[in-house]
Amino acid sequence: MRVAMFTDSFLPARDGVVNSILTTKAQLERLGHEVFIFAPEPCNGYRVDDVYYFRSLTYKRYPGYSFSPFPTNKCEILNDLDIDVIHTHGLLFMGVRSVFAARTMKLPVVVSFHTMITDAAKYYAPLPIPEWMTNRLFWIYLKQLLERADSVVAPTAAIKSELLTYAPAMHRVEVIPTGVDCERFHPENDGSAVRRRYGLDGEKVLLHVGRVAMEKNLDLVIEGFSKLLRKDPMVRLLIVGDGPAKKHYQEAVRDRGLDGRVVFTGFIPDEELPQVYAACDATVIASKFETQGLVGLEAMASGKPVAGINYRAVKELIRKGENGYVFEDDPDSCAEAMRCVLDRSEQMRWSARRYALGYSVQLSVEKLLELYEYSIERKRMVLEGKVF
Repeated sequence: MRVAMFTDSFLPARDGVVNSILTTKAQLERLGHEVFIFAPEPCNGYRVDDVYYFRSLTYKRYPGYSFSPFPTNKCEILNDLDIDVIHTHGLLFMGVRSVFAARTMKLPVVVSFHTMITDAAKYYAPLPIPEWMTNRLFWIYLKQLLERADSVVAPTAAIKSELLTYAPAMHRVEVIPTGVDCERFHPENDGSAVRRRYGLDGEKVLLHVGRVAMEKNLDLVIEGFSKLLRKDPMVRLLIVGDGPAKKHYQEAVRDRGLDGRVVFTGFIPDEELPQVYAACDATVIASKFETQGLVGLEAMASGKPVAGINYRAVKELIRKGENGYVFEDDPDSCAEAMRCVLDRSEQMRWSARRYALGYSVQLSVEKLLELYEYSIERKRMVLEGKVF
């Protein structure tokens, strides 16, 4: 099968969408399929071989990300590549492009709903539009995108339910989480070098991995950690990643007198992430923005329990006392959940791992291939006038 994947973000940017594309692409290619990436041109001149770039502009409010509003000849390229199915991982400009390309080329289109853009828009909107209005406009647009697709991928049941509320006429929506590479992320990985690098030897380490952005709700993590530290002075918080709100969160740490207990690592190469997870005792996710929370599954595959907010996709991943604990949107609740996962880290190590095995990349790609085949058949029947 020959698959064209459209995305609004790609390397060198690193986020859940990019990781999902890379993981899925690698597994599809291991199975003998061919995958072609279509992405906005990076603003820094970075290039990856075999990626088809769209001329783009830079998001001024979100450094490192680009968008491509210009006309292109990508339909000709799709035709030359003899594509079987278009799979769009982007919901904005690239989502629109993928749907128009699919219509022009008479190809099936699958949409993956990775990003709850309505939640993030309030932080990055170029104009001071009321939040209720932004949400309404986005959902009017997203409804059209989702209902025009041959099929839709929701990473979790919570997201599927939400999408059905706004776009009830979708042709087919399936829960297919992004798979985690359970061979790469494993409890036997060695994190000692990471501990030495950041001066963490002999201490309990709580880990946060992801973009350092406002929608990640790190203020709650920092406030909860401050409360936890009063009860357990041997705890350290390791914040891995970079992003537009890094300065804000560094100031929050300084304001609370946590400079010596919170470490901002900045960007860490993807190949080092297994060792980063291995270096911690537990992880924390406070973001309400997540449609899946892949970092939570990577942590579990590494044998690390997760303290996660009791909201949307994150709460769906956590089984109390088995692979983690949930907390409410409250610093005291957050502190208590972090204490529980740190104190019971060893007891939950292998049960967390067993849970993650149910989300392996192999299982996820098997489900995705079935959905591709359905979408190809549906498009064939539509073209023959058998489906309306």
